[in-house]
Amino acid sequence: QVQLVESGGGLVQPGGSLRLSCAASGIFFRINAMSWYRQAPGKERELVASIPSGDSTNYADSVKGRFTIPSDYAQNTVYLQMNSLKPEAPAVYYCNVHEDWSNRDYWGQGTQVTVSS
Repeated sequence: QVQLVESGGGLVQPGGSLRLSCAASGIFFRINAMSWYRQAPGKERELVASIPSGDSTNYADSVKGRFTIPSDYAQNTVYLQMNSLKPEAPAVYYCNVHEDWSNRDYWGQGTQVTVSS
């Protein structure tokens, strides 16, 4: 019943920008946190940014100053604004939402981001 739909991935040149979007729908009691993770081939999934409801944002050290995580909890929507992208191995970015009352995490299908010239 719960569905997270992501969009916005693609190929971008180094130094460019991309904006990922994630819209959550379905039956939620209350979303308590929204986050973005990424996973490169052969590596573990890592947290990129998170924004707990009513709390401050958190960013991985590797993206601080370049990425932001705007959100709209009223619309169950979260974005990842990525600026000054660096040439790295392609990664799949995943949206995540967390419910405290059920201690459940829901994941999007993932969207590929490739930074290359």
